Amino acid sequence: MTLRLYDTRAQQLRDFVPLDPRNVTMYVCGPTVQSGPHIGHVRAALSFDILRRWLTHRFGRVTFVRNVTDIDDKVLLNATDAEPWWALAYRMEQQFTAAYAGVGILAPTYEPRATASIPQMQELIQTLIERGHAYPAPDGSGDVYFDVRSWAEYGALTHQSVDAMEAAEDADPRGKRNPQDFALWKGAKPDEPIDAIWASPWGAGRPGWHIECSAMAKRYLGSEFDIHGGGLDLRFPHHENELAQSTAAGEGFAKYWVHNGLVTVDGQKMSKSLGNFTLAADVLAGHDPLVVRYALAAAHYRSSLDLTESSWTEAEAALGRIMTFLARAERAAVVGDEHRDDIELPAEFERAMDDDLGVPQALAAVHESVRRGNAALDSGDAADAERARREVAAMTSVLGIDPHDPEWTTNGGAEASALDALVQTMITQRAQARADKDWAAADRIRDAIAAAGIALEDTPDGTHWSIDG
Repeated sequence: MTLRLYDTRAQQLRDFVPLDPRNVTMYVCGPTVQSGPHIGHVRAALSFDILRRWLTHRFGRVTFVRNVTDIDDKVLLNATDAEPWWALAYRMEQQFTAAYAGVGILAPTYEPRATASIPQMQELIQTLIERGHAYPAPDGSGDVYFDVRSWAEYGALTHQSVDAMEAAEDADPRGKRNPQDFALWKGAKPDEPIDAIWASPWGAGRPGWHIECSAMAKRYLGSEFDIHGGGLDLRFPHHENELAQSTAAGEGFAKYWVHNGLVTVDGQKMSKSLGNFTLAADVLAGHDPLVVRYALAAAHYRSSLDLTESSWTEAEAALGRIMTFLARAERAAVVGDEHRDDIELPAEFERAMDDDLGVPQALAAVHESVRRGNAALDSGDAADAERARREVAAMTSVLGIDPHDPEWTTNGGAEASALDALVQTMITQRAQARADKDWAAADRIRDAIAAAGIALEDTPDGTHWSIDG
């Protein structure tokens, strides 16, 4: 089977052929850390976490870079006398890291901060000037702009003509040749803090937003790499400008452009500027992190995701079915060859994941194995149930939703232990009531357990409980 990904630039599905099949290279635009993460940020990062996991499964190694934009107009605007911009940026970066880790997103191979790559940005800007694709502002302000009309391929990512584009608003237009020209370097302004200013050949200042990712991608992945990822809202102007400045400088840059869909609220994208966001910390405080991961992953990565309270309820029920089956299958496990660890993923799961990361169809394959495994248990076929259990374990591991992964059992260990102790006490009380032939008391206990959303299964080796999905 061949992995196919939707390439935004090509506007079609393409067979994925890495530059080096022994090491897939991937750059994803990370957060601008002017404030804490909302759940849309987490969904975006999770989309590429799942892609990374699948690429690792298929090719063995992935070098994954996700940057942190720690210097930006918004970061400076949100800073205060009590908390300077660099302290704010660091605190917000920690919040993003915690939110990502909270839903099991793997740490990047490299996570560079923009402020650590200023020399590489200046080198790239100088190359563009020498090639005739950038110019310092003639007024001596220190601004440097990319000349969009000097590069015939500008607009190739989003398939727009320059004349149809709005003026770039990322910098003061005081020295621009064309309204669409965008900032590579921003000359210092009198009201900006001195520690947010760097020396440069064109005057003191700081980098523009777009040049950061081009410089960091080249620094950590080379002049050409496999995949560039990010949210749909970054296609223009951010990714368009990255592509233009890197290729104009003579770099091959990204072979594939992959973009995730947005989390929406009443049809509008969730964003800080619109004020319609839900903080990731609030979601994780109110829901099991594994449930959050499942809910965010359940829709196709390129689709919009409108989150409601039912999203969490449905995810919890789906996970409950998986966990209940795994618990049943483990109790009935047979000993022998069926415990081999070399289980192959079901073909329908692999087909789904190879078809532009079709997680909804992959989850359908998980639940089909759960259904088949439960049927095998009901018929007493322990060997077939064990095969289904290993399939489910393998599939959920690839997706990062294996309930037995220490990621989840560690985070919820104390709560799970407390719940188990309470339920086991009630099971013991119910067993004693039945031994005493106090059927009314036994029924009351069972009803109380059921009312709490817990299912009991009476077996020859005792009574077992699970969350009722």
